[in-house]
Amino acid sequence: MSIILFGVFIALILLRVPVSMSIGAAVILAFLTSDFSGALQIIPQQILEGVNKSSLLAVPFFIMAGNLMNVTGVTDRIFNFANALVGHFKAGLAQVNIVSSMIFAGISGAAVADCAGLGAIEIRAMRERGYKPEFAAAVTVASAVIGPLIPPSIGLVIYAFLAQQSIDRMFLAGLVPGLLVGFSLMIYVRAIAQFRDFPVQERAPVREVARTGFDGLLALMAPAIILGGIVFGFVTATEAGVLACLYCIAVGLYYRELTFKKFFAALSETSMMTSVIMIIIGFSIAMGWLLAIEQVPQQIASAVFALTENVNVFLGLLIIFVLLIGCVVEGVPAKLILVPTLLPLIDAYGIDRVHFGIILQLALLIGIATPPMGIGLYIVCEVGKVPFEKVALATLPMLIPLLVTLVALTFIPEISLWLPNFVLGPDPLAN
Repeated sequence: MSIILFGVFIALILLRVPVSMSIGAAVILAFLTSDFSGALQIIPQQILEGVNKSSLLAVPFFIMAGNLMNVTGVTDRIFNFANALVGHFKAGLAQVNIVSSMIFAGISGAAVADCAGLGAIEIRAMRERGYKPEFAAAVTVASAVIGPLIPPSIGLVIYAFLAQQSIDRMFLAGLVPGLLVGFSLMIYVRAIAQFRDFPVQERAPVREVARTGFDGLLALMAPAIILGGIVFGFVTATEAGVLACLYCIAVGLYYRELTFKKFFAALSETSMMTSVIMIIIGFSIAMGWLLAIEQVPQQIASAVFALTENVNVFLGLLIIFVLLIGCVVEGVPAKLILVPTLLPLIDAYGIDRVHFGIILQLALLIGIATPPMGIGLYIVCEVGKVPFEKVALATLPMLIPLLVTLVALTFIPEISLWLPNFVLGPDPLAN
């Protein structure tokens, strides 16, 4: 049954069938060929049970917050502030691109929102200043990886739900790795700027930095309000999502950018994205039930243990495996399949679940910038009007700092764990 399940799913993915339909078709066909073929009512039961979780309420609210930021002109203010701050560096607008993503990450928590929202502004600005379009698009998609690491993060909310970890601990664990990814990209861009003739702009006067900072102050305060409210116990993650939406609406009204038409557009986009995510989650829960019945996770654990008992060797194999999965399967469905399957193995090797969550998150995020299925590549190609093959080739060198950071996070767990352990104390559920 598991062979049919995975075989059908992978085949449909390779045929470019949407993930939500692929996973649903795979689950139904696996049920029809199993001993449960006469009890198909199990599928809707598992779907409803899977999505009927209060912790998942945070997902649509954070998606809505990111969409509101995109339609209310906040992304322009973030870009202007980052430009005044670091635009005079070598390869200045490339650095602005990365810093903007780091700031925007604290608001939306979605790589797609970064590529689509900030990406359009960043690519246009870089092209106007003389940067090659494919390089501008490559920097944009690589820096979008930062978004789902720095809290709030939709991906980390879903992982916390699957791995039974607290959302606030996962958010804190993602903060330092997210900043580290951003700094590694900035260092890489600075290094290649020594060998390329990138445009240079004048240093912005202090008054300009202060003006753009003040103009975007309300947007810049959003990450502190969201994360601070969760960490200090004023709000839950779901309530923080509601707070983020209300705050974004207030900011949009203050800037006089939010209209009913824009609000409806953000609401429509949020409804579509949430619906797809919830469909995938529901079918994935049914898939997990099938795998549990056949004890697939336990069989995988036994097979891997027979291969190696060395945790470092296992971690090396793990990141290679997840990177390959990320090349063909998007982050949310990949997590929904991999987490229930790999958790028994993670526990058996004594790896902290929070640490594993950050490894998984970054490894799958790198997939958005990796051919052939990298969704981020397709988005920046569309918003930047650049041929896919040019963007794909220009993005490959940008993967170097991302992979170096992934290796560091994998083999030095303290990078991810020290902040949540410092703020919240040691995790009582840790191995």
